[in-house]
Amino acid sequence: MTRGFIFDLDGTVYLGEKAIEGSAQTISELKEKGDRVLFLSNKPIASRHSYVEKLWKMGIVTTLDEVLNSNYIMANYLKANLGEDERVLVIGETPLFAELKALSIPITNNPLKASYVVLSWDRSFSYDKLNSAYQAWRNGAKIIATNPDRTCPIEGGEIPDCGAMIGAIEGATGQKIDLVVGKPSTLMADAALKKLGLEKSNCYMVGDRLETDIKMANDVGISSILVLTGITTKDMAEKSLDKPTFILDSIKDIPKNICGSINNKSILK
Repeated sequence: MTRGFIFDLDGTVYLGEKAIEGSAQTISELKEKGDRVLFLSNKPIASRHSYVEKLWKMGIVTTLDEVLNSNYIMANYLKANLGEDERVLVIGETPLFAELKALSIPITNNPLKASYVVLSWDRSFSYDKLNSAYQAWRNGAKIIATNPDRTCPIEGGEIPDCGAMIGAIEGATGQKIDLVVGKPSTLMADAALKKLGLEKSNCYMVGDRLETDIKMANDVGISSILVLTGITTKDMAEKSLDKPTFILDSIKDIPKNICGSINNKSILK
């Protein structure tokens, strides 16, 4: 039986620039058994090409076709939904702009000409950018975001992510934004499952976040594996409404607990 494993990256496969122990060996072992592997990241400040390069440096053999991120999902969403004369105002970094330009998404710097505001993690986020997004919204633009993550795990801690930008614009408008395309969105889940080309019953989402990785898996009806190497603790999981199918200490525990005989003590009842 061929299985499909959808791996989150930050906090699951690596932390910052450091691979989590056993990640390369686990992924290699899964592929050798004939299982299909896909990497799925909400992080919009890196390109898919840079993910491939980074994984290779960690000893994880990866192709571009095996990597999906929120920028890619955003670009494809806009390609499918943007009207002929519509343009987008983008708050984000170079990798997002590159992914949009690759699909010829028309971009404007004028908030009064924008039909959409694309909101993303932006480490040069400023009052001027917030005001541009706000003025576009006042003029009728929809606000859509790459990902909802409040923070991003790094080696030694966390740093603010796109959720901080979302919070700023929602504070100004007094309304929720219109759409998030990254995890836990079913847009991202459907794209990943389509890539794997397998029955849902044979697919697993592996990640460290309850509100994105695990929720997305639950929402689309696939098994989930929570690893405790990133944001979430076992105590947090036990108190959460988003319950994982399995809780494992690390990615390195997947072969013996999931691929062999399942260790029932890893199942969260």
